[in-house]
Amino acid sequence: MKKALATSALGLVALGAHAQSSVTLYGIVDTGIGYQSSQTSLGSTTGGRSVVKMVNGIWAGSRFGLKGGEDLGGGTKAIFQLEEGFNSATGAQSVPGLGFNRQAYVGVTNANYGSFTAGRQYTSYYTLLSPYSPTTWLTGAYGSHPGDIDSLDTLYRVNNSLVYTSPNFHGLTASGSYSLGGVAGSFNAGSTWSAALQYLNGPFGIAAGFQRINNSTSGGGAWGPDSTASNNGSQPGVSGINNGYQTAQAQQRVAVTGGYAFSSQWDVSFSYSNVQYIPGTNSAFRSQATFNTGGAVVHFKPLTALDLAAGFSYTRATQSNGITSAASYQQYNLSQYYSLSKRTGLYALEAYQRAGGQTIGSNGKSIINATADIGDGQNGAPSSSRSQFAAGVGIIHRF
Repeated sequence: MKKALATSALGLVALGAHAQSSVTLYGIVDTGIGYQSSQTSLGSTTGGRSVVKMVNGIWAGSRFGLKGGEDLGGGTKAIFQLEEGFNSATGAQSVPGLGFNRQAYVGVTNANYGSFTAGRQYTSYYTLLSPYSPTTWLTGAYGSHPGDIDSLDTLYRVNNSLVYTSPNFHGLTASGSYSLGGVAGSFNAGSTWSAALQYLNGPFGIAAGFQRINNSTSGGGAWGPDSTASNNGSQPGVSGINNGYQTAQAQQRVAVTGGYAFSSQWDVSFSYSNVQYIPGTNSAFRSQATFNTGGAVVHFKPLTALDLAAGFSYTRATQSNGITSAASYQQYNLSQYYSLSKRTGLYALEAYQRAGGQTIGSNGKSIINATADIGDGQNGAPSSSRSQFAAGVGIIHRF
Protein backbone atom coordinates (compact mmCIF):
# COMPACT_ATOMS: atom_id res chain seq x y z
CA MET A 1 0.00 0.00 0.00
CA LYS A 2 1.23 3.49 -0.74
CA LYS A 3 1.70 5.26 2.56
CA ALA A 4 1.16 9.02 2.84
CA LEU A 5 3.39 10.21 5.64
CA ALA A 6 3.40 13.63 7.30
CA THR A 7 6.66 15.30 6.38
CA SER A 8 7.27 16.37 9.95
CA ALA A 9 7.06 12.75 11.14
CA LEU A 10 9.31 11.50 8.37
CA GLY A 11 12.00 13.92 9.46
CA LEU A 12 13.30 14.49 5.94
CA VAL A 13 12.18 18.11 5.67
CA ALA A 14 12.19 21.09 7.96
CA LEU A 15 10.03 20.93 11.06
CA GLY A 16 8.18 24.03 9.89
CA ALA A 17 6.77 22.33 6.78
CA HIS A 18 3.43 23.60 5.45
CA ALA A 19 0.41 21.84 6.94
CA GLN A 20 -0.69 20.70 3.47
CA SER A 21 2.63 19.11 2.62
CA SER A 22 2.84 15.34 2.18
CA VAL A 23 5.33 12.65 1.31
CA THR A 24 4.50 9.23 -0.18
CA LEU A 25 6.71 6.20 0.26
CA TYR A 26 6.20 3.65 -2.52
CA GLY A 27 7.94 0.78 -4.27
CA ILE A 28 7.92 -2.39 -6.35
CA VAL A 29 9.61 -5.74 -5.75
CA ASP A 30 9.68 -8.00 -8.82
CA THR A 31 11.59 -11.31 -8.91
CA GLY A 32 11.41 -14.33 -11.22
CA ILE A 33 13.18 -17.10 -13.11
CA GLY A 34 14.23 -16.64 -16.72
CA TYR A 35 15.46 -18.87 -19.56
CA GLN A 36 17.54 -17.70 -22.52
CA SER A 37 18.35 -20.03 -25.42
CA SER A 38 21.70 -18.48 -26.35
CA GLN A 39 23.88 -16.16 -24.30
CA THR A 40 27.31 -14.76 -25.06
CA SER A 41 29.26 -11.62 -24.22
CA LEU A 42 28.37 -8.37 -25.95
CA GLY A 43 30.28 -8.07 -29.23
CA SER A 44 30.92 -11.83 -29.55
CA THR A 45 29.35 -14.12 -32.16
CA THR A 46 30.68 -17.38 -30.72
CA GLY A 47 30.26 -19.55 -27.65
CA GLY A 48 26.56 -19.03 -27.04
CA ARG A 49 25.03 -21.28 -24.35
CA SER A 50 21.51 -21.55 -22.95
CA VAL A 51 21.03 -20.35 -19.38
CA VAL A 52 18.46 -20.48 -16.57
CA LYS A 53 18.87 -17.70 -14.03
CA MET A 54 17.09 -15.59 -11.45
CA VAL A 55 15.87 -12.33 -12.95
CA ASN A 56 14.49 -9.19 -11.34
CA GLY A 57 12.44 -6.21 -12.38
CA ILE A 58 11.09 -7.94 -15.48
CA TRP A 59 7.45 -6.85 -15.35
CA ALA A 60 8.30 -3.57 -13.64
CA GLY A 61 11.72 -2.55 -12.36
CA SER A 62 12.24 -3.17 -8.65
CA ARG A 63 12.44 0.20 -6.88
CA PHE A 64 11.59 2.31 -3.90
CA GLY A 65 10.94 6.01 -3.83
CA LEU A 66 9.68 9.12 -2.14
CA LYS A 67 7.47 11.70 -3.79
CA GLY A 68 5.50 14.60 -2.45
CA GLY A 69 4.40 18.17 -2.70
CA GLU A 70 3.50 21.35 -0.87
CA ASP A 71 0.58 23.65 -1.61
CA LEU A 72 2.04 27.08 -2.35
CA GLY A 73 -1.34 28.72 -2.88
CA GLY A 74 -3.09 29.98 -5.99
CA GLY A 75 -3.31 26.46 -7.41
CA THR A 76 0.48 26.04 -7.48
CA LYS A 77 2.29 23.15 -5.79
CA ALA A 78 5.94 22.41 -5.21
CA ILE A 79 6.69 18.77 -6.15
CA PHE A 80 9.62 16.37 -5.89
CA GLN A 81 10.44 12.72 -6.58
CA LEU A 82 13.41 10.55 -5.55
CA GLU A 83 13.46 7.01 -6.95
CA GLU A 84 16.11 4.31 -6.62
CA GLY A 85 16.21 1.06 -8.60
CA PHE A 86 17.65 -2.11 -7.11
CA ASN A 87 18.24 -5.76 -7.92
CA SER A 88 15.76 -7.76 -5.83
CA ALA A 89 17.81 -10.94 -6.37
CA THR A 90 21.01 -9.49 -4.86
CA GLY A 91 20.06 -6.24 -3.15
CA ALA A 92 22.53 -4.28 -5.30
CA GLN A 93 21.89 -0.86 -6.83
CA SER A 94 20.59 -0.95 -10.40
CA VAL A 95 23.32 1.49 -11.40
CA PRO A 96 26.38 1.39 -9.09
CA GLY A 97 27.23 4.75 -7.62
CA LEU A 98 23.87 6.42 -8.30
CA GLY A 99 21.78 6.81 -5.14
CA PHE A 100 18.58 7.72 -7.02
CA ASN A 101 19.27 6.41 -10.49
CA ARG A 102 15.68 6.28 -11.73
CA GLN A 103 14.59 9.83 -10.92
CA ALA A 104 15.66 12.75 -8.74
CA TYR A 105 13.90 16.05 -9.43
CA VAL A 106 12.14 19.05 -7.89
CA GLY A 107 9.77 21.54 -9.47
CA VAL A 108 6.41 23.28 -9.49
CA THR A 109 3.05 22.43 -11.05
CA ASN A 110 -0.18 24.30 -11.72
CA ALA A 111 -3.32 22.96 -13.37
CA ASN A 112 -3.64 26.08 -15.54
CA TYR A 113 0.01 26.57 -16.52
CA GLY A 114 1.56 23.08 -16.52
CA SER A 115 4.62 21.75 -14.70
CA PHE A 116 8.31 22.60 -14.67
CA THR A 117 10.88 20.26 -13.09
CA ALA A 118 14.67 20.12 -12.77
CA GLY A 119 17.00 17.18 -12.08
CA ARG A 120 17.50 13.61 -13.31
CA GLN A 121 14.33 12.53 -15.11
CA TYR A 122 12.77 11.12 -18.26
CA THR A 123 12.74 13.11 -21.48
CA SER A 124 9.57 14.60 -22.92
CA TYR A 125 9.94 12.16 -25.82
CA TYR A 126 9.62 9.15 -23.51
CA THR A 127 6.98 10.58 -21.17
CA LEU A 128 4.38 11.40 -23.83
CA LEU A 129 5.04 8.40 -26.11
CA SER A 130 5.27 5.75 -23.38
CA PRO A 131 1.52 5.07 -22.82
CA TYR A 132 1.48 3.28 -26.19
CA SER A 133 4.94 1.74 -25.98
CA PRO A 134 5.18 -2.06 -26.50
CA THR A 135 6.58 -2.25 -22.97
CA THR A 136 3.16 -1.48 -21.41
CA TRP A 137 2.00 -5.09 -21.77
CA LEU A 138 5.06 -6.95 -23.09
CA THR A 139 7.63 -5.44 -20.64
CA GLY A 140 10.90 -3.81 -21.61
CA ALA A 141 13.08 -6.82 -20.80
CA TYR A 142 11.26 -9.07 -23.30
CA GLY A 143 9.03 -6.76 -25.33
CA SER A 144 10.82 -3.51 -26.08
CA HIS A 145 11.90 -3.15 -29.69
CA PRO A 146 15.22 -5.01 -30.21
CA GLY A 147 17.84 -3.64 -27.84
CA ASP A 148 15.40 -0.80 -26.99
CA ILE A 149 16.86 0.88 -30.07
CA ASP A 150 14.24 3.66 -29.95
CA SER A 151 14.33 4.22 -26.15
CA LEU A 152 10.63 3.58 -25.62
CA ASP A 153 11.53 1.72 -22.41
CA THR A 154 12.82 3.35 -19.22
CA LEU A 155 16.56 2.87 -19.90
CA TYR A 156 17.15 6.53 -20.79
CA ARG A 157 17.04 8.83 -17.78
CA VAL A 158 18.77 12.12 -18.31
CA ASN A 159 20.94 14.17 -15.95
CA ASN A 160 20.80 17.97 -15.54
CA SER A 161 17.34 18.12 -17.12
CA LEU A 162 14.83 20.95 -17.36
CA VAL A 163 11.37 19.70 -18.39
CA TYR A 164 8.19 21.67 -19.10
CA THR A 165 4.86 19.93 -19.72
CA SER A 166 1.74 21.88 -20.61
CA PRO A 167 -1.72 21.28 -19.17
CA ASN A 168 -4.14 19.20 -21.22
CA PHE A 169 -5.92 21.54 -23.65
CA HIS A 170 -8.89 19.86 -25.34
CA GLY A 171 -6.98 16.56 -25.34
CA LEU A 172 -3.64 18.00 -26.50
CA THR A 173 -0.52 18.02 -24.28
CA ALA A 174 2.89 19.42 -25.26
CA SER A 175 6.23 18.90 -23.55
CA GLY A 176 9.84 19.93 -24.07
CA SER A 177 13.07 19.07 -22.25
CA TYR A 178 16.66 20.26 -22.35
CA SER A 179 19.60 18.77 -20.46
CA LEU A 180 22.83 20.72 -20.01
CA GLY A 181 26.08 18.89 -20.67
CA GLY A 182 28.15 21.44 -18.76
CA VAL A 183 31.18 21.07 -21.04
CA ALA A 184 33.48 24.10 -20.91
CA GLY A 185 33.60 25.96 -24.21
CA SER A 186 30.56 24.24 -25.73
CA PHE A 187 26.89 24.72 -24.79
CA ASN A 188 25.82 21.85 -27.07
CA ALA A 189 28.35 19.11 -26.18
CA GLY A 190 26.85 16.41 -23.99
CA SER A 191 23.37 17.91 -24.09
CA THR A 192 20.11 16.04 -24.63
CA TRP A 193 16.93 17.68 -25.85
CA SER A 194 13.51 16.49 -26.89
CA ALA A 195 10.00 17.65 -27.74
CA ALA A 196 6.72 15.76 -27.96
CA LEU A 197 2.97 16.14 -28.50
CA GLN A 198 0.20 13.86 -27.25
CA TYR A 199 -3.48 13.90 -28.23
CA LEU A 200 -6.19 11.95 -26.38
CA ASN A 201 -9.80 11.70 -27.49
CA GLY A 202 -11.92 9.08 -25.72
CA PRO A 203 -10.68 5.60 -26.64
CA PHE A 204 -8.11 6.94 -29.11
CA GLY A 205 -4.68 8.38 -28.42
CA ILE A 206 -1.62 9.29 -30.45
CA ALA A 207 1.76 10.86 -29.68
CA ALA A 208 4.79 12.00 -31.64
CA GLY A 209 8.23 13.04 -30.45
CA PHE A 210 11.82 13.89 -31.32
CA GLN A 211 14.94 13.32 -29.22
CA ARG A 212 18.62 14.15 -29.78
CA ILE A 213 21.48 12.96 -27.57
CA ASN A 214 24.89 14.59 -28.05
CA ASN A 215 28.17 12.96 -27.06
CA SER A 216 30.16 15.24 -24.74
CA THR A 217 33.42 14.11 -26.40
CA SER A 218 34.25 16.45 -29.27
CA GLY A 219 33.89 14.75 -32.65
CA GLY A 220 32.49 11.51 -31.23
CA GLY A 221 34.53 8.56 -30.04
CA ALA A 222 34.38 7.13 -26.52
CA TRP A 223 31.15 8.20 -24.81
CA GLY A 224 32.02 11.22 -22.69
CA PRO A 225 31.27 11.19 -18.94
CA ASP A 226 29.53 14.58 -19.19
CA SER A 227 26.94 13.25 -21.64
CA THR A 228 23.59 13.88 -19.96
CA ALA A 229 21.96 10.64 -21.18
CA SER A 230 24.59 8.67 -19.29
CA ASN A 231 24.43 6.01 -16.60
CA ASN A 232 27.36 7.03 -14.41
CA GLY A 233 29.62 7.78 -17.36
CA SER A 234 28.70 4.91 -19.70
CA GLN A 235 26.55 5.21 -22.79
CA PRO A 236 23.03 3.86 -22.14
CA GLY A 237 21.22 1.22 -24.13
CA VAL A 238 24.21 -0.41 -25.85
CA SER A 239 23.15 -3.80 -27.24
CA GLY A 240 23.88 -6.34 -29.94
CA ILE A 241 21.79 -4.17 -32.27
CA ASN A 242 23.79 -0.92 -32.05
CA ASN A 243 27.08 -2.08 -30.52
CA GLY A 244 29.10 -0.96 -33.55
CA TYR A 245 27.76 2.61 -33.38
CA GLN A 246 28.54 3.53 -29.79
CA THR A 247 31.26 6.00 -30.86
CA ALA A 248 28.62 8.24 -32.48
CA GLN A 249 28.84 12.01 -32.19
CA ALA A 250 25.04 12.12 -31.76
CA GLN A 251 21.91 9.95 -31.72
CA GLN A 252 18.51 11.11 -33.01
CA ARG A 253 15.10 9.49 -32.58
CA VAL A 254 11.77 10.33 -34.18
CA ALA A 255 8.79 8.21 -33.15
CA VAL A 256 5.02 7.97 -33.29
CA THR A 257 2.93 5.81 -30.97
CA GLY A 258 -0.81 5.42 -30.65
CA GLY A 259 -3.64 3.16 -29.61
CA TYR A 260 -7.36 2.48 -29.58
CA ALA A 261 -9.51 0.79 -26.91
CA PHE A 262 -12.38 -1.10 -28.56
CA SER A 263 -13.86 -1.96 -25.15
CA SER A 264 -12.78 -2.59 -21.56
CA GLN A 265 -11.56 -6.00 -22.78
CA TRP A 266 -9.78 -5.21 -26.06
CA ASP A 267 -7.25 -2.58 -27.07
CA VAL A 268 -4.48 -2.25 -29.64
CA SER A 269 -1.38 -0.06 -29.81
CA PHE A 270 1.14 0.67 -32.53
CA SER A 271 4.53 2.33 -32.80
CA TYR A 272 6.96 3.51 -35.46
CA SER A 273 10.45 4.90 -34.93
CA ASN A 274 13.38 6.18 -36.94
CA VAL A 275 16.75 6.11 -35.12
CA GLN A 276 19.93 7.68 -36.48
CA TYR A 277 23.53 7.22 -35.32
CA ILE A 278 25.50 10.22 -36.57
CA PRO A 279 29.32 9.92 -36.83
CA GLY A 280 31.90 12.59 -36.02
CA THR A 281 35.54 12.95 -36.92
CA ASN A 282 36.58 10.61 -34.08
CA SER A 283 33.91 7.96 -34.64
CA ALA A 284 34.99 4.46 -35.65
CA PHE A 285 32.24 4.25 -38.31
CA ARG A 286 32.08 6.75 -41.16
CA SER A 287 28.52 7.11 -42.46
CA GLN A 288 25.19 7.58 -40.73
CA ALA A 289 23.39 4.41 -39.72
CA THR A 290 19.58 4.48 -39.56
CA PHE A 291 17.20 1.93 -38.00
CA ASN A 292 13.46 1.92 -38.77
CA THR A 293 11.10 -0.06 -36.53
CA GLY A 294 7.37 -0.74 -36.72
CA GLY A 295 5.38 -2.72 -34.19
CA ALA A 296 1.92 -3.49 -32.81
CA VAL A 297 0.48 -5.00 -29.63
CA VAL A 298 -2.95 -6.54 -28.99
CA HIS A 299 -4.14 -6.62 -25.36
CA PHE A 300 -7.08 -8.80 -24.24
CA LYS A 301 -8.63 -8.98 -20.77
CA PRO A 302 -10.94 -12.04 -20.70
CA LEU A 303 -11.28 -11.99 -16.90
CA THR A 304 -11.07 -9.25 -14.30
CA ALA A 305 -7.85 -10.76 -12.93
CA LEU A 306 -6.27 -11.86 -16.23
CA ASP A 307 -4.44 -9.83 -18.89
CA LEU A 308 -3.12 -11.37 -22.12
CA ALA A 309 -1.08 -9.66 -24.83
CA ALA A 310 0.67 -10.48 -28.09
CA GLY A 311 3.05 -8.31 -30.08
CA PHE A 312 5.22 -8.17 -33.19
CA SER A 313 7.93 -5.76 -34.30
CA TYR A 314 10.16 -5.48 -37.35
CA THR A 315 13.40 -3.50 -37.34
CA ARG A 316 15.51 -2.83 -40.41
CA ALA A 317 18.75 -0.89 -40.76
CA THR A 318 19.85 1.05 -43.81
CA GLN A 319 22.82 0.09 -45.98
CA SER A 320 25.81 2.04 -44.71
CA ASN A 321 29.50 1.67 -43.84
CA GLY A 322 30.07 -0.87 -46.60
CA ILE A 323 27.09 -3.09 -45.69
CA THR A 324 25.12 -4.29 -48.73
CA SER A 325 22.76 -6.68 -46.87
CA ALA A 326 21.25 -4.50 -44.16
CA ALA A 327 20.46 -5.97 -40.73
CA SER A 328 16.86 -6.84 -39.88
CA TYR A 329 15.17 -8.17 -36.73
CA GLN A 330 11.74 -9.81 -36.38
CA GLN A 331 10.48 -10.16 -32.81
CA TYR A 332 7.40 -12.03 -31.51
CA ASN A 333 6.09 -11.64 -27.96
CA LEU A 334 3.43 -13.12 -25.66
CA SER A 335 2.58 -12.10 -22.09
CA GLN A 336 0.23 -13.32 -19.37
CA TYR A 337 -0.48 -11.49 -16.09
CA TYR A 338 -2.72 -12.75 -13.28
CA SER A 339 -3.71 -10.43 -10.42
CA LEU A 340 -3.73 -12.13 -7.04
CA SER A 341 -4.80 -8.81 -5.50
CA LYS A 342 -4.70 -5.11 -6.30
CA ARG A 343 -0.99 -5.00 -5.47
CA THR A 344 0.33 -8.53 -6.18
CA GLY A 345 0.46 -10.48 -9.42
CA LEU A 346 1.98 -13.45 -11.22
CA TYR A 347 3.29 -13.18 -14.77
CA ALA A 348 4.72 -15.25 -17.62
CA LEU A 349 6.51 -13.96 -20.72
CA GLU A 350 7.71 -15.56 -23.95
CA ALA A 351 9.69 -14.01 -26.80
CA TYR A 352 11.42 -15.09 -30.00
CA GLN A 353 13.61 -13.04 -32.33
CA ARG A 354 15.14 -13.80 -35.73
CA ALA A 355 17.91 -11.60 -37.14
CA GLY A 356 19.05 -11.33 -40.72
CA GLY A 357 21.57 -9.41 -42.83
CA GLN A 358 24.78 -7.79 -41.61
CA THR A 359 25.84 -5.07 -39.20
CA ILE A 360 29.01 -3.44 -37.85
CA GLY A 361 31.05 -5.21 -35.18
CA SER A 362 32.00 -3.72 -31.81
CA ASN A 363 35.12 -2.09 -33.31
CA GLY A 364 32.87 0.06 -35.52
CA LYS A 365 34.57 -1.17 -38.70
CA SER A 366 34.28 -4.92 -39.36
CA ILE A 367 31.16 -6.27 -41.07
CA ILE A 368 29.57 -9.22 -39.24
CA ASN A 369 26.33 -11.19 -39.35
CA ALA A 370 23.53 -9.60 -37.32
CA THR A 371 22.66 -11.59 -34.19
CA ALA A 372 19.47 -11.67 -32.12
CA ASP A 373 18.99 -9.55 -28.99
CA ILE A 374 15.47 -9.81 -27.51
CA GLY A 375 14.02 -6.69 -25.87
CA ASP A 376 16.51 -4.95 -23.60
CA GLY A 377 16.84 -7.57 -20.85
CA GLN A 378 19.60 -9.36 -22.78
CA ASN A 379 21.59 -6.28 -23.82
CA GLY A 380 24.72 -7.34 -21.96
CA ALA A 381 24.46 -10.97 -23.10
CA PRO A 382 22.84 -11.25 -26.56
CA SER A 383 22.63 -14.35 -28.73
CA SER A 384 25.67 -15.64 -30.60
CA SER A 385 23.43 -16.66 -33.52
CA ARG A 386 20.63 -15.25 -35.63
CA SER A 387 17.90 -16.72 -33.39
CA GLN A 388 17.04 -16.34 -29.73
CA PHE A 389 14.22 -17.55 -27.48
CA ALA A 390 13.60 -16.25 -23.97
CA ALA A 391 10.91 -16.91 -21.36
CA GLY A 392 10.34 -15.94 -17.77
CA VAL A 393 7.92 -16.31 -14.88
CA GLY A 394 7.77 -14.18 -11.77
CA ILE A 395 5.88 -12.49 -8.97
CA ILE A 396 5.50 -8.75 -8.42
CA HIS A 397 4.33 -6.81 -5.37
CA ARG A 398 3.65 -3.07 -5.20
CA PHE A 399 3.55 -1.09 -1.98
